[in-house]
Amino acid sequence: MIIERDVLIVGAGPTGLTLAVDLARRGVRALVVERADGLFPGSRGKGIQPRTQEVFDDLGVGEAIRAAGGPYPVGAIWQDGQCVGEHRMFDESDEGSEDSPYREPWMVPQWRTQEILAARLAELGGEIAFGRELVTLDQDEDGVTAGFTSGPPVRARYAVAADGGRSTVRRMLGIAMTGETVDPNPMLVADVRIDNLDRDNWHIFPPAGDTGFLAICPLAGTEDFQLVAQFPQGTTIDPSLTTIREVVAARSHLSPDDVTAMSWASDFRPRAALADRFREGRVFLAGDAAHVHSPAGGQGLNTSVQDAYNLGWKLDAVLNGQASESLLDTYEEERLPIAADMLGLSTRIHRGEARRGAATQQLHLNYRGSSLAVETRTDLPEGALRAGDRAPDGSAATRLFDEFRGPHWTLLAIGPAASADLPPLHTVRLPAYEPYGNGLFLIRPDGYIGWAGDSPADITPYLAHTGL
Repeated sequence: MIIERDVLIVGAGPTGLTLAVDLARRGVRALVVERADGLFPGSRGKGIQPRTQEVFDDLGVGEAIRAAGGPYPVGAIWQDGQCVGEHRMFDESDEGSEDSPYREPWMVPQWRTQEILAARLAELGGEIAFGRELVTLDQDEDGVTAGFTSGPPVRARYAVAADGGRSTVRRMLGIAMTGETVDPNPMLVADVRIDNLDRDNWHIFPPAGDTGFLAICPLAGTEDFQLVAQFPQGTTIDPSLTTIREVVAARSHLSPDDVTAMSWASDFRPRAALADRFREGRVFLAGDAAHVHSPAGGQGLNTSVQDAYNLGWKLDAVLNGQASESLLDTYEEERLPIAADMLGLSTRIHRGEARRGAATQQLHLNYRGSSLAVETRTDLPEGALRAGDRAPDGSAATRLFDEFRGPHWTLLAIGPAASADLPPLHTVRLPAYEPYGNGLFLIRPDGYIGWAGDSPADITPYLAHTGL
């Protein structure tokens, strides 16, 4: 027996689950396979940036994500058992506005984000097969065939590697990663229960002598703390409760017994690496399989989720025959430069060369250089919204994000263009809305402006190219 699907997704982390949800709501038959027996249990990627909150809102999990987490607390700096100062982890930003409803990162432990995505996937009729370790992956001109240590093989038209920084699929494809060690000092990260420590602050214990720093952050929506400890270069870390208790006692005013439990722990060495390419035939790399970040910038999970968001609608358009195979080439064209930029930002933040400011929110990322970004207007003023930019929200007669929500394209007609005869697309007509200016704006399913112009006659070639 062989299982047949449209898309095989290897890995049930945030990347794979986001892609599976997006495909499921489009009616694409996808299967997520995960070698572990359950979802990842740790808090690792806990920061949901504003742009990713917009993505989750579109996928139908925004309210659940907001309810599950909370804002980041102010850092409390400790020395010799006394709180000696404060540290704000992120630069302060303006309150949410009409064009950007989310303006701050939202803390949700990774395990909880995955639970929410998995529940949404089940609601949509999607599948996750646990305990399926990939051992073979063969391609031909029509699809891919995957074999596992147990269970039947899977045949799919496309496959997506969302199986992490040590991706089995990437190694099978022979795709190299180019990168560097961001910090030679190894780290320990763990989810723990701690008594005698308030949950109103992110507790920071700076390095003393030859020891590294210790940071203990209350995990919003839980009773746990995330502990991160740095060690000298060359240290072999035992990620055990005993080690954690020893570190806490040595570097803080707490006693070993104040650490009452540990639910997950891991050691890692901060590095930055980028896959040389994001596609090999019918197989795509996404998330950590394509790019590995230092956690300092809070960009890894967010960049990964948006890989999936970019790829989902393109797979659907090709699978249902609307668009040609060449549309899938734009996944690497658009996402590889973004990943490279975010890797650089994460590394600079880790090394203290940049702040956690507006760039980390990912609201200003754009695809202006993409072949899918077609701007037919001329003489645009500096700062004008252009094809390739993220489409802003707004509440001019209707809330735009409500109109954009879902797997469809949206044609936004503003000013004189609102009275023109337009193609039979999901259309919103507005007499005026300042963030856009006048004209026609074709909004992609992932919330970016694909085409912008003044005349509906100019849109026809773009509609043909994208299968609309």
